[in-house]
Amino acid sequence: MRRFIEGEGRHQVTLLPECLDDYIGEDNPVRVVDVFVDELDLAELGFGGVAPAATGRPSYHPSVLLKIYVYGYLNRIPSSRRLEREAQRNVELMWLTGRLAPDFKTIADFRRDNGKGIRNVCKRFVDMCRQLNLFSQAIVAIDGSKFKAVNNRDKNFTPHKLEQRMKQIDESIERYLNALETADRTQPTEVEDKTKDLKGKLAKLKKQMRYLQEIGHRLKQQPDEQLSLTDPDARSMATSGRGTGMVGYNVQAAVDTKHHLIVAHEVTNVGHDRTQLANMAFQSRDAIGVEELEVIADRGYFKGPEILKCEEAGITAFVPKTMTSDNKAKGLYDKRDFVYIAEDNAYRCPAGESLPYRHSSMEDGLKIDSYYNASACKTCRIKAQCTTSKERRVRRWEHEGVLDTMQNRLDRNPGKMKQRRCTVEHVFGTLKFWMGSAHFLMKRLKNVGTEMSLHVLAYNLRRVLNILGVEEMMRAIRMVAV
Repeated sequence: MRRFIEGEGRHQVTLLPECLDDYIGEDNPVRVVDVFVDELDLAELGFGGVAPAATGRPSYHPSVLLKIYVYGYLNRIPSSRRLEREAQRNVELMWLTGRLAPDFKTIADFRRDNGKGIRNVCKRFVDMCRQLNLFSQAIVAIDGSKFKAVNNRDKNFTPHKLEQRMKQIDESIERYLNALETADRTQPTEVEDKTKDLKGKLAKLKKQMRYLQEIGHRLKQQPDEQLSLTDPDARSMATSGRGTGMVGYNVQAAVDTKHHLIVAHEVTNVGHDRTQLANMAFQSRDAIGVEELEVIADRGYFKGPEILKCEEAGITAFVPKTMTSDNKAKGLYDKRDFVYIAEDNAYRCPAGESLPYRHSSMEDGLKIDSYYNASACKTCRIKAQCTTSKERRVRRWEHEGVLDTMQNRLDRNPGKMKQRRCTVEHVFGTLKFWMGSAHFLMKRLKNVGTEMSLHVLAYNLRRVLNILGVEEMMRAIRMVAV
């Protein structure tokens, strides 16, 4: 071992032992966790057990368990069992908890029973960021991403999945029956074991068929015709890959474009984003504390009533239009080739003819106006390029002027979609990298929302640490608390 740096002996005793604080540097982020939790009013935020019981065994103070979880998620240790081990061997956690080491059941129960308080702590940190003027631009990017639940795909059923599985079992039963019939005709001695094996497989398949039939009865009782056996709130959702999907949750997030802080978030089990724009925009406005707000979202959020709600609330939305018509693919003119003339309440077609308003109808609670000119279409020279029907009809929502104004605004700001991608998609990538290839650890929508709040709190905490530094952040926390 000569000429190498040597360590101290394991059994060496010093006259004046070092204290635990000597192992924690002044710029260690664990000090921020300690200051942040100590400045919270846990009773006001909704935590239970803040006041100790007069009798019985003393319990851990909620601040100790909250510190363990904030530290754990900040360091990518979300498991209660792993946190139990870390509390016994990790010097930073020993310093943070005063050498307390709760068992994993106590740690897990705290997260399960204090969902409201944990979600309020996440909101409290966002409120602190607002008081530190970190949301000065009042622009947020909104997006949703699918996160895997604690539910295997084979434990999730839809009518189509059930039909396909029963069809596979029927085909297998028929194949085994044909094999048995062949064995009975030939009846050589050496196939007796094979016959016994085939009968065993047939019995298993029939048992599976009875099980699937029971699942079918339970599936009919579900309002959305989906049944998840492990996590009842998890739903099968399509993902960006063609023909792929997962059983999980759709996490919505609104991210500040300046510092990339998560302003608002929500966990849903709806597989699309069309009804989330106004909800996330209102949450973001309340969190930032402004009256005027810009929100940027992709075309998955495009829905007329949602955009109208934002416009009426003074929120400026940037959402690209979705084109559901396949006329362009067929070589025909689509709605974009028709120009709306507001003063005449009519459309001008590519041939220069006027398509006046004819009548209105109600579809899914929306008033839709129809415009067409049958006489002009009969003699039109380019009708073959326009429609295969007797006349071309253009339909218009009564508030479509709001959508046209938004599209014009987006055309004048073509960089908004790039700004959205650079803002919110990076955040989801970071969160999924932190979570690893696994999934949410908790079941049910309420508990998953609690777990997501811890991930968001850890992410925001890390971002502000990078922006302000440890000492400045501790000073800011104390200042805001005062």
